Amino acid sequence: MKISGVDIRPGNIIEYEGGIWKVAKIQHTQPGKGGAYMQVEMKNLQDGRKTNVRFRSADTVEKVRLDTQDYQFLYEDGDQLVFMDQDTYEQINLDSDLLGDARPFLQDGMTVQLELWEEKPISVQLPQQVEADIVEADAVVKGQTASSSYKPAVLDNGVRIMVPPHIESGTRIVVDVYEQTYVGKAG
Repeated sequence: MKISGVDIRPGNIIEYEGGIWKVAKIQHTQPGKGGAYMQVEMKNLQDGRKTNVRFRSADTVEKVRLDTQDYQFLYEDGDQLVFMDQDTYEQINLDSDLLGDARPFLQDGMTVQLELWEEKPISVQLPQQVEADIVEADAVVKGQTASSSYKPAVLDNGVRIMVPPHIESGTRIVVDVYEQTYVGKAG
């Protein structure tokens, strides 16, 4: 589906110069002289390159439709992650780089969504929130107000996040995978 250059939004997947790109940021600019344009920062989903491109309203780009399919994470094999199609039980190996910063939150048996383009996986989407255990939490500093004070803590996957003062080591919490922030106590 073709869209105008000024209709591009963050999160869109577009075809540009023979590649598949995910839009990260946009900025609409209307200079005093000349026509308005959209400054678009995007990342190539095939090789990881980043670029900034200007699209004018007269420019059109192809918006790509991705197929999504549920897969179950089985195990890690070196730099490869092994997933299984839950319908056909077919296994596929994917590079762990596809997960980016969300990689530490991938858990055995977790159901994830693979985004496919022309039947090739180009990204892996984990659930928005996962449960994790606190393995280390700093002590609360006396005199801090409870309303706005957070303290650093380390999760069982090694990720450091900020948690409220009442959270102690051994507590199971819910974490936002992509923001890497505390959501609440589990259970």
